[in-house]
Amino acid sequence: MEFKEVNKLPIDVKENIKKRVSTRSFLEKSLTNDDKNKLMNFYKTLTNSFGINVRVQYVSKDTEVKNVQLGTYGTIKGAKDFLAITVKDEVFAMEAVGYQFENLVLYATDMGLGTVWLAGTFSRKEFKNIMEISNDDLFPCISPIGYPAEKRSFVDKIMRATLGSKNRKAWNKLFYLNDFNQALSQTDAGKYEIALEMLRLAPSSTNSQPWAVVKEGNNFHFFCSYKNSISNNMKKIKHLNLGIALAHFHQTAMSEELDGKFEIQDIKFLIPENMHYVISYSVK
Repeated sequence: MEFKEVNKLPIDVKENIKKRVSTRSFLEKSLTNDDKNKLMNFYKTLTNSFGINVRVQYVSKDTEVKNVQLGTYGTIKGAKDFLAITVKDEVFAMEAVGYQFENLVLYATDMGLGTVWLAGTFSRKEFKNIMEISNDDLFPCISPIGYPAEKRSFVDKIMRATLGSKNRKAWNKLFYLNDFNQALSQTDAGKYEIALEMLRLAPSSTNSQPWAVVKEGNNFHFFCSYKNSISNNMKKIKHLNLGIALAHFHQTAMSEELDGKFEIQDIKFLIPENMHYVISYSVK
């Protein structure tokens, strides 16, 4: 499989990765037309390394459809507008969704807008009622999009505390040197230390960070961590999370003027149970 080149984001990637937070409390108003057009026109310029068509639809509670309900089970307060993501079910579809939509999330962050990835806490049926969607489309996630409220709702505060949104795993739990027996030091990461740190800060479902990276020579091998016994839908979400992490790593590397390419490699070292090889990044 040949992976595609993508454009470098026209924003300060590192700054916006650090600035991005999961927003669940919004001002009760839709985006201005200018902000909506700016966001969606930028989305049209985005691609992903996997060459997969990821579709984003802008849906709103202010639609002309009568009695429209867009339920998020009480987890989101004030949001009127949402971005809904669909994709065909194929190899690397979830990684493509995570990669491409996270680039839009970072751009929205740069615009001062609030977002939060939602994969389970929304009513797919209600959203599908006002979306263009085929029976064979996957509909893995949505994000509210809007202006963050100054004060977080009670539910927002509880969820942030429960999920530990600010907490991230330590380097030695995520990054390895040559195989899974030796942790990768920040010194050994070399020029890619910052790209890996930005990957470490990536958001994930329940803040699980289901990824690991092994640096072997000039290659970075990316793995997705989960038990084989979990459902196929949960596996898809894990791979979507990895796509988000890949976006952070790749866009940061490009912003640092580092050159490399994604490819599939033959892994020679022993892979632990519950670790699933996905893709490698080869330094040019």
